[in-house]
Amino acid sequence: RTVKPEMSEPSRRVALVLCGAFNPITYLHLRLFEVARDHFAANSQHVVIRGIISPVHDEYNQYKSTLIDSRHRLEMCRKAVEDTSWIKISEWETQQNGWTRTAQVLPNIQQVTQQEEGMEHVKVKFLCGADLLESFAVPNLWDPNDIEKILKEFGLVVITREGSNPQRFIDSSQQLTELKDCIEIIVNSIPNDISSTKIREAVSVNKSIRYLLPDKVIEYITTNRLYK
Repeated sequence: RTVKPEMSEPSRRVALVLCGAFNPITYLHLRLFEVARDHFAANSQHVVIRGIISPVHDEYNQYKSTLIDSRHRLEMCRKAVEDTSWIKISEWETQQNGWTRTAQVLPNIQQVTQQEEGMEHVKVKFLCGADLLESFAVPNLWDPNDIEKILKEFGLVVITREGSNPQRFIDSSQQLTELKDCIEIIVNSIPNDISSTKIREAVSVNKSIRYLLPDKVIEYITTNRLYK
């Protein structure tokens, strides 16, 4: 049987950070947290004490022209987690003067989380889907030094997606192979193909998006006539 770690051991406390556009947030984003927490509970001596959603700054629209204002994206995220006690929203990225690299976001979130939890040993880990891992290979998108910093100082938790093969991708990269011990791959046994892009496309042609994201988020999208 799995022996659950005692909460008195501070080095085992983990906070999972999910960065992204959340344009809009969907059940897929929320499921990443649940899948990861289940994995750590069953297979690790770490205890996940918090999930943190960090929406990207508006300036990122230079890379994603469909990105809507962060005030809407933040509010949709808040509504999406109203019924959960352990997933929180970080506004820090959206409040900076411009787009901030993930390698700079994570140290801030770790510091804030440690202060709020009153625990200096809380360890932040970068949570992502397999598609983000594969984006490490996109030319000029990620600084190799940032990748090294993220993996060495925080660690990467990768949730598989339908048709993805994170291990093969890691094996094809010299840098990731050298840092493979800093990467945890979690197989998602219940695949979920929801994407924010598909949600926006459906809304733009007046198709139903019910059961794809929380009702409170759908209501906000409708009320504010987003993605029309």
